[in-house]
Amino acid sequence: MSENFFIPDDSEDEEVTPKRKKATTKSTDSKKETKPKKKFGFSLPKFALNVRTRFTLNMFLLLLGIFSFAACFSYVFSWNEDQDKLINTGFFAYLTDDSVTNVANSLGRYGAWISHLLMYRTFGIAAMVFPVLLIQYAVRSLWNFELFSLKKYTMICISYVLWTSVFLGFFSNETHFLGGFYGFYINKWLTITIGKPGAFLLIAALFYVTTTLLLDPDWMGLFKRFTNLELSDSKKNVSEQKTRFSNATNSFIADENEEDNLMDFRVKSSLTEDEIEPDFVSETVDFSKKKDAENDFSDLIEIYQPEEEVTPKSGIDDFEINIAEESPQVPIPPIHPVPSAVPINPLDVNEEDLATRLVREHGEFDPKKELEDYQLPPVDLLREYGSNVISIDKAELEANKDRIIKTLSDYKIDIEKIRATVGPTVTLYEIVPAAGVRISKIKNLEDDIALSLSALGIRIIAPMPGKGTIGIEVPNSKPEMVSMRSLIASEKFQNFDGELPIVMGKTITNETFVFDLTKMPHLLVAGSTGQGKSVGLNAILISLLYRKHPAQVKFVLVDPKKVEMTLYNKIERHYLAKLPGEEEAIITDTSKVVNTLNSLTIEMDARYLLLKDAGVRTIIEYNKKFAERRLNPEKGHRYLPYIVLVIDEFADLIMTAGKDVEHPIARLAQLARAIGIHLIVATQRPQVTVITGMIKANFPARIAFRVLSKIDSRTILDNSGADQLIGRGDMLILTGSDMKRLQCGFVDTPEVESICEFIGNQRAFPNALLLPEFSGEEADEKEFDMNEIDAMFVDSARIVVINQQGSASLLQRKLKLGYNRAGRIVDQLEAMGIIGPFQGSKAREVMFNDIEALDEYMRAKGLL
Repeated sequence: MSENFFIPDDSEDEEVTPKRKKATTKSTDSKKETKPKKKFGFSLPKFALNVRTRFTLNMFLLLLGIFSFAACFSYVFSWNEDQDKLINTGFFAYLTDDSVTNVANSLGRYGAWISHLLMYRTFGIAAMVFPVLLIQYAVRSLWNFELFSLKKYTMICISYVLWTSVFLGFFSNETHFLGGFYGFYINKWLTITIGKPGAFLLIAALFYVTTTLLLDPDWMGLFKRFTNLELSDSKKNVSEQKTRFSNATNSFIADENEEDNLMDFRVKSSLTEDEIEPDFVSETVDFSKKKDAENDFSDLIEIYQPEEEVTPKSGIDDFEINIAEESPQVPIPPIHPVPSAVPINPLDVNEEDLATRLVREHGEFDPKKELEDYQLPPVDLLREYGSNVISIDKAELEANKDRIIKTLSDYKIDIEKIRATVGPTVTLYEIVPAAGVRISKIKNLEDDIALSLSALGIRIIAPMPGKGTIGIEVPNSKPEMVSMRSLIASEKFQNFDGELPIVMGKTITNETFVFDLTKMPHLLVAGSTGQGKSVGLNAILISLLYRKHPAQVKFVLVDPKKVEMTLYNKIERHYLAKLPGEEEAIITDTSKVVNTLNSLTIEMDARYLLLKDAGVRTIIEYNKKFAERRLNPEKGHRYLPYIVLVIDEFADLIMTAGKDVEHPIARLAQLARAIGIHLIVATQRPQVTVITGMIKANFPARIAFRVLSKIDSRTILDNSGADQLIGRGDMLILTGSDMKRLQCGFVDTPEVESICEFIGNQRAFPNALLLPEFSGEEADEKEFDMNEIDAMFVDSARIVVINQQGSASLLQRKLKLGYNRAGRIVDQLEAMGIIGPFQGSKAREVMFNDIEALDEYMRAKGLL
């Protein structure tokens, strides 16, 4: 459903036209001299606006440029004779002293002085570019003629003058006119700093960086042009190589100047519009005749061609409102097994392999058979919040549209079109900027637009991925709640073909967003307190409970707060996994978290050995092979369910356990994808001490709820935007390089309780899935006598953590201790697990990142 609103153009209004004609006639009959238009070239003061003054100044600049260029050209051949006189005499004395004769420069003493100043005292022979630029400025101001585009190439010329001076100065052992003072002293400093080879490599790197930033050439294309040449005729190949390089360079420059050249053609050409070639004519569509904004819009066709020149307009053509409706999904047909190409003869038992005989007699192994009567939870256990129909407030949309246009016009930004897409909580306004408007200029007005709209926070997407528009996301004054029931019941989720399907919410275009956790393969969730993080975790777990059988997936739940996930205790024997001997499957104790993580690493290594023995690479191939009875259970093979580790309040674990938690999590994140172990880590403290570089490198998929600062947003997403969210489930999800805004589906605690009760009342497995047993290093700690702790132990531990260095010499310097006492304290620090063991020449590893975590640990040990 879409509606279009037009803003009439004043140029087409019949009532306004006579007034314009009258004003035009008055302007034509006026005898006053019109103010001359500003030309290219130098910006002159008001007193110099008459024609004679401008002409005189430009002629002076032209002659000065020609004189300077001729003097520099003569200096190339005469510098050896004039240089001693200039250096010993000085500039002003050289110009005024009549005793100075025999000047070798063709333009006399003044020419020698100017060329010496430009070339010897500054940038060397490359400084000859400056007189050429001066000549071009004067010629363009006098006759409106230019050999090359000064607007584009002035910065390029200056950059290459600096680089050429340094490059030529590299080959000069003393100050020389090739590189000048600048090139010589820069190379002298570089040689002292990084040596001669290092200086040359740095200069070469500067050439590559300068050329890439200014010209952006296709290096790979140029390289391929050289490497793909034939070698049969060497002279012919060399000629072709030079020709191709020249063509590639010219083509690149032509592409860079295509827009400028097209504009110059239109300005300078005296042909009429009908006489211009069709290639230079833009296609336009006149929509101004459509005045009825609420009745007939079926013939509206929107055409936007950003590459072509668009004539600036004073008004907006149309304002279109789109309310995206989720399109029904086509049911996915079931995938039938492909029959064997070679039929099996049941009578020929001798040649039949064991696996085929077992499949024929007993059928394929079905992990669901033990709980074959298990039923997935019905959708009726979830509540319906709202009507799932987006309400439209046309007055609000029109008011927001007018405020956006006014704010942009206040900053001299013209736009061609604006279109609104209404979502459940956010409306996306897409604008098409006029030709010549910089995207960064609109991006910098984020706070100004938010102020004019009186919005909680807006987010500007410039440009929209895959579109030629700029998006402005504005929160709705009356947001709609997205219920988890509507997401679970959607056809898109029910027919989604994925190993671990998860439905999180709806996009701005009201589409249900579903993804496969195995493709992530791990998920990092962060956001401030009360912004929807716990609801998001419940949405993930509920999604899996509604699609997967208990034999196919198991959960390892870590809840340091002890109250967030207690409801899932009812499904312990169905879906949860735990350590042997533990009473509860949901882990709340920090020490048990460390043991559980290490137990999962043992399970990971064991699964990799099973995959190696089976000759497969992934858990999908392994389970398929096991179901076909091609793996022998007597050799240790078993069906492998997916294991999803969910950690809430990760910051608390880092504070109390430090690297004991970080290291196994990083190892699982790096290796556990192929064998079906996936991590979901949540935290309300998105800080670099919690979300470290090691964690971020292994969690490419991230979810960000509302945070309080741009720094926190960049910590989570490596980009801003999370600080502009409105809360209450408003979130950004980053999957690789694609970032989308969603409204998370809401699921309340009674709904989770009803689902867990429905599952828990069904027949279950005898026990929860038991993880491998892990024996920690607690025995070593028990052998340590707490009564023998040194009085300086606490101070020593803090010094070690502050300096991130555990050594006896450090304690000797900081605490003024003897070597024997410092060595005993180091042994006690190692026994308490504050520092790592001795590693030869390497420094001991410090197990805590900050003082807060250390104090919490020592408080738990009774040392504080």
